[in-house]
Amino acid sequence: MRLKSEIWVKAYLRRCQINGATGVVVRHGDDDAGAIFIKIVRPDQTAAVFSPAPAGFDEADVDRRWVTRFKQGFVPEPDAEALLKREAEFDSDLWIVEIEDREGRHFLGDELMN
Repeated sequence: MRLKSEIWVKAYLRRCQINGATGVVVRHGDDDAGAIFIKIVRPDQTAAVFSPAPAGFDEADVDRRWVTRFKQGFVPEPDAEALLKREAEFDSDLWIVEIEDREGRHFLGDELMN
């Protein structure tokens, strides 16, 4: 059984805070099963976006796994915002979590799929 979205987001924000990054919930989705999108912002106003791994990836149905949405990693922040806006129009239950980190770290560890 997968951890509820609300609990996962709270734990993720705490993980970021412990490591010196600041984070905020930009969009609060469904507490139980809302998809979570993570936006990492660097001081140079570039951003990376991570979204849930598509169904069919190993363990993605049980554990949360993530994929990067831009092949080049970081893009101009307006490009990231445009992507998130499109996703929110498609899925009204999704979460958007924004992390500001000078080094651009995502804090997803082994949960990030390559």
